[in-house]
Amino acid sequence: MPPAVVPPVGARIRQARLERGTSLRALAREVGVSASLVSQIETGKSQPSVSTLYAITTALGISVESLFDAREDAGATPLAAAAPGTVPHALAAFAADPGRRIGPLVGVGERETLELDSGVVWERLGRVPGTDVDFLLVTYRPGGSSSGSGGLMRHSGTEYGYLTSGELILTLGFDEYTLRPGDAVSFESTTPHRYRNDGEVPAVGVWFVSGGVQ
Repeated sequence: MPPAVVPPVGARIRQARLERGTSLRALAREVGVSASLVSQIETGKSQPSVSTLYAITTALGISVESLFDAREDAGATPLAAAAPGTVPHALAAFAADPGRRIGPLVGVGERETLELDSGVVWERLGRVPGTDVDFLLVTYRPGGSSSGSGGLMRHSGTEYGYLTSGELILTLGFDEYTLRPGDAVSFESTTPHRYRNDGEVPAVGVWFVSGGVQ
C-alpha cells in the first residue's frame, strides 16, 4: 500500500509568505535563491531541497512540521493553560483539535510523504499536537543530498538520526562522518551540515528534529 501523499508544500509556503506580507522577490533574496525558483516551488513545478526548505521556513517563521498540515490552527479551540512543550499542553492540544494528531499508531500505508529535490523523501511517522518535533523516516536515494548546490545548511533545533540501511555521509562543520546501519548522530542543527548518499542503494533512517521554528 503506497504512502499517503500530503498537499503540495508550495501552496502552504505561498500562504505563509502572503500572510507575512513578503513579496516573492524579497523572500528569494532572503533565502539566497532566484525568484523563479521560489515561484516554481509555490506553484508545484519544482520541489525544494532540504536546505532550501529549511531556509524558506526559517525566513517565513514557520515550522517544517506545519508544511505537512493542510490547514492552520485558525478556528481551533484555545489550548488549556499549560506550559508549551509539556505533556499537559500536548494533551490539551489533542483535546482541542483531535484531527491534528497523527497516531498513536501510523501504519506503513498511512504515512504522509514529502518528495523533496535532490533525491530525498520524508515520511511523517507521527505527531502529537503541542509538541515541537519532526518525527520522520528519511530516505536518501543514490546520489541524493540535502543540498542540491552542495552547500552546508543550518537551521534551528536539535537533530537526532539513526541509520537503518545504506550509507550516508554527514558533513558537520569541518568534519565528515560515514554513517552505516546502526550508527546514530545527534547535534545542534545550527552547526553547518549536509547529508549525501554516495552509494548505490538508498540510505534510510529515522530522524527527529526538535525545537525548530514556530
